[in-house]
Amino acid sequence: MTHHTHAPGHPHTQHEAGLADLLDLDAEVLGAYLDEVIAWAEQHAPQRPRTIVDVGAGTGTGSSALGRRFPTAEIVAVDRSASMLDRIRTAAAEHGTPGRLRVVLADLDVAWPSIGTVDVAWAASSLHEVADPDRVLRDLHAALNPGGLLVIVEMDELPRFLPDDVGQGRPGLERRCHEALAHAGWNAHPDWRTHLERAGFEVVDQRSFTVEAAPAPPSAARYAHAYLSRIRAALDGRLATDDLETLDALLTPGSPDGLLHRSDLSVRGSRTAWAARRR
Repeated sequence: MTHHTHAPGHPHTQHEAGLADLLDLDAEVLGAYLDEVIAWAEQHAPQRPRTIVDVGAGTGTGSSALGRRFPTAEIVAVDRSASMLDRIRTAAAEHGTPGRLRVVLADLDVAWPSIGTVDVAWAASSLHEVADPDRVLRDLHAALNPGGLLVIVEMDELPRFLPDDVGQGRPGLERRCHEALAHAGWNAHPDWRTHLERAGFEVVDQRSFTVEAAPAPPSAARYAHAYLSRIRAALDGRLATDDLETLDALLTPGSPDGLLHRSDLSVRGSRTAWAARRR
């Protein structure tokens, strides 16, 4: 589930490694919601799908969850990052399921890969990243067998971790961070219904899912620190100086009031999913 967070200024390999770690933490803290989304999607999927493609697979959280839900299907993980795909291979080998996994290195901005026809396509927080999503949707429509299902999942909002009053600075810091990032276009995505219909799909369902970890597990502090560290550079020039100072204090690893030592964190968010069928 590759969802880039548009953090500029990092070398490419460091950027990818940081994103991969963040995706793994996201899965560790919030991954349980995927089982709920996939159970919902299964209601609309062909019976016993033979091939499922995970579009923009990231570190393979979605691929793994799909493999658990559909134990006889081949899972095709597609991503433009070789290092992400290496992580997926390693995870599959550790869990003893490499025989049902195929990884495909492909940049969807260039062309749809030659993977054959599929019965289910899964695109979680990835479709809004491509340059021409309408073209990719047409490619997905062509790749699906008749009656095949496409599921698109998007974040409705960025993850939230902090109480309104963090005990320093002005209350409402996280809300102002999100407002600044929204103004910068982070995580922007459309309502995919019109795009799906234009590509020839029949939209059969749409649903919102609450994503929450409460009480927060121990790894939530590392997740919050990794995420807020990642967005910090994008907030320069967009957030008031006092808010930046408060955020920097929260991100200071050795501070007793820093994120890594707080017990008042929670993890909250929501997702919207669209289920669309090829007629």
